[in-house]
Amino acid sequence: MNHRVVFAGVNQIEIEPCEMPSPGPGQMLVRTIKTAISTGTELTILTGEYPQGSGWEEYGTFPFYAGYSNVGEVLEVGAAVTRFSAGDRAASGANHCAYALVGDGGQAHPVPEGVSDEAAALYMLVQIPIHGVRRAGIQMGESVVVYGLGVIGQFALQLARIDGARPAIGVDLSAFRRDLAHSLGADLVIDGADDDIAAQVKAATRGRMADCVIEITGVAELIPAEMDLLRRQGRIVILSSPRGETNFNFHDSCNAPSTTIIGAHNGSHPQYETPYNPWTPVRNVELIFDLIASGELHVEELVTHRYNWEDAADGYEMLMEDRGQAGAVILEWEE
Repeated sequence: MNHRVVFAGVNQIEIEPCEMPSPGPGQMLVRTIKTAISTGTELTILTGEYPQGSGWEEYGTFPFYAGYSNVGEVLEVGAAVTRFSAGDRAASGANHCAYALVGDGGQAHPVPEGVSDEAAALYMLVQIPIHGVRRAGIQMGESVVVYGLGVIGQFALQLARIDGARPAIGVDLSAFRRDLAHSLGADLVIDGADDDIAAQVKAATRGRMADCVIEITGVAELIPAEMDLLRRQGRIVILSSPRGETNFNFHDSCNAPSTTIIGAHNGSHPQYETPYNPWTPVRNVELIFDLIASGELHVEELVTHRYNWEDAADGYEMLMEDRGQAGAVILEWEE
């Protein structure tokens, strides 16, 4: 019997039975081992906390089949599948479900030895920030402020530091998240409730202010204050999917200081390598697994909660109550 997690409506989490899929040409049947909950995207849809008429409303229609970061074992392959065999582990964007059909293309990635199931289950939550950090164009020695230290922010801060950011600064309201970021290598963490954030950034950057701010809170109203942390000709990367509109003075915040505003959505990865941009999802995931295997990227240390798939509702309810006290949340599907 196959089962999947479905949001039947606002704040309604259900486990429903569904058909056992059969692979066709170019597809494979994957038995899920673990999936990771996206505490940003999934909770935005589940709680309905987005403006009417926005892209969120179009995306988050009910019933909503949640989940997009999955690792499992390949059970069966269809005709023309060349990259996988039965028994291989595959990381994919499949939903929270016991069995999934996955295409043998750029949406599926072999999991190498040296990468645990739990780390592999979080791969998509690293792929999102690695794309944003690339678009930030961070150079060695530049100062970077990551605003929002949920799971995506934790990875963005680590990746910025791997890229050479010094100092790498994190900002968040949650003391738990700040402590976690500090333990994973942040040079400075700042309470988002402080009224002197700019002064602290100025002191940490020898008066120069930040070269780059990476926005990952999703709180549209915060963006103007985040831009105030930038030096002249600095840049801000909108890596979150802000919920609502942002109002700011383009002359004072963008034109006069010559600020660069950069969008970074996971959907803008190039699907094919070119000499101008080789960083497809396949290339990025290969790098992610290399960084995990080498110990340079800390992934499993971010996991704070694990739930059996039958208790998925408990996990979502915990997050809705206070996601600031959670890191990564894993659903376990093995019997």
